[in-house]
Amino acid sequence: MPLIADLRDDIKKYIKKHGLSKKWEKAKIFFENDPSHPSLNTELLEPKHRLVYSFRIDRKYRALFICLAGEEIEIIAITKHYRK
Repeated sequence: MPLIADLRDDIKKYIKKHGLSKKWEKAKIFFENDPSHPSLNTELLEPKHRLVYSFRIDRKYRALFICLAGEEIEIIAITKHYRK
């Protein structure tokens, strides 16, 4: 099972500023229990050789992450996600 590393302070502030605390905690639990959970829509982003992935926090926000040693992952950003 993957484990999400402690968030950087700037990411914690972003989550708090945008009122995502509860949604973040729910998405984190889903991800750590099953990274392929349908509500997360986990995917490898382009360009694929950079190995940056994302999962959905809600319809508007996504968490970008990279895989570290073992099964640990690091969240590198929380971003708005718009689809046309």
